[in-house]
Amino acid sequence: MKTEPLNLYGIPALLIGEPSGAVFLYVHGKLGCKEEALDFAPQACPAGYQVLAFDLPEHGERKGDGTRLLPWTTVPEIQRIHAWAASKWASVSLRATSIGAWMSMLALPEARLEKTLLVSPVVEMPALIHTMMQWAEVSEEQLEQAGEIPTAFGETLSWPYLCWARQHPLCWHHSTAVLYAGRDELTPRPLIERFCRNSGAELTIMEQGEHWFHTPEQLEVLHTWEARNVL
Repeated sequence: MKTEPLNLYGIPALLIGEPSGAVFLYVHGKLGCKEEALDFAPQACPAGYQVLAFDLPEHGERKGDGTRLLPWTTVPEIQRIHAWAASKWASVSLRATSIGAWMSMLALPEARLEKTLLVSPVVEMPALIHTMMQWAEVSEEQLEQAGEIPTAFGETLSWPYLCWARQHPLCWHHSTAVLYAGRDELTPRPLIERFCRNSGAELTIMEQGEHWFHTPEQLEVLHTWEARNVL
């Protein structure tokens, strides 16, 4: 499959597929990278799309460059890359995962998108932060006083992040398909069901799936769902 490395506004990117009038903007999740789009391309490219992926801050080729994965820095990046894509392709769609889905929805509520495919999307960031605070036994008062608190499970709790997330709730009404795992430990089912009701998104649930779709059985469900929804 044809691949072309790009540099968009200093951000490493990857374009996959033969020239086309339609493109999927691929936004990976935490611990991912732009090369994950190579797993999506076999579903998207035969359906007539190219795939444009890029590394989020702290990921892929951007590890150690000093840019942090914060919504107030990442959301403008997604907006700039979407605007670039919209200037090159007549049709732009979105395929995003987990926190990449949350940031994409914050970035593109009014953008022109033909299709949106979200896998294990984070839809209530304040609720997720509160869950992690419970795991770490940290109160709001403690977090406000400290500003940031590292945790034993590798996340850094941030009071400015929590405040920002509260001030920027999602408002999403694009044509959207959501793939959710029944054993998703980050987003409880009532929250994803409420998001889909409010946004009109079509919800598919793999009951035995996990937040990270990675086993052969989970990947088969993922690929089948992708192939059906790119059409």
